[in-house]
Amino acid sequence: MSPETSDTGIADAERLREALARFDQANAEDPNRECVDGVEQPRELVYAQRMTEALERIAPDAAEAVRLAARCQHIRRWTVPRDTYPDGRDGYRRWRADLARFHAETAGAILRDVGYCDDTIARVGALLRKERLKADPEVQLLEDVACLVFLQHYLPAFAPRHDEEKLAGILRKTWRKMSARGQTAALRLDLAPSLRELVKLAASPQG
Repeated sequence: MSPETSDTGIADAERLREALARFDQANAEDPNRECVDGVEQPRELVYAQRMTEALERIAPDAAEAVRLAARCQHIRRWTVPRDTYPDGRDGYRRWRADLARFHAETAGAILRDVGYCDDTIARVGALLRKERLKADPEVQLLEDVACLVFLQHYLPAFAPRHDEEKLAGILRKTWRKMSARGQTAALRLDLAPSLRELVKLAASPQG
């Protein structure tokens, strides 16, 4: 490896670390808190770190743009509350679409500030907006990771708040969002027995 290549590699690694740190800094401002191992932490910071951990498990060789997108998928989400949109499915869809654009714009400003090129910024934005989901393997990978994070970390608190029929429907939709790789990873999650059975039911043809 030439000195020039080595220096470039170091610079690229430093830029990635700086971007991730800046994403974390933004999410650390979340006033909402989640208790993790007995310690109260900013909710969206916890979510971002869980996304990175899940991505590293399922695709440790993921492209840099995917690694960036995973860490900023919910960046500053609390600033666009769901209750500022109308109730119902249409309001929810508008909220999600506006959020995706907001996340892409917020992340893009940070990426530009730390020195990323326009192509990388555009790619991260496309990933965050979930463009060509199912057709684009990297967009699908990001969706797989988000589903795995939900199942592993948020399903235990989510499940008791919904009746059995509604919960089963939500899990079936979650299952259909995932690729075969994501589904395989989901069946390997360390879940409580009752939750594992719910996931298996969603995975079954009859589910």
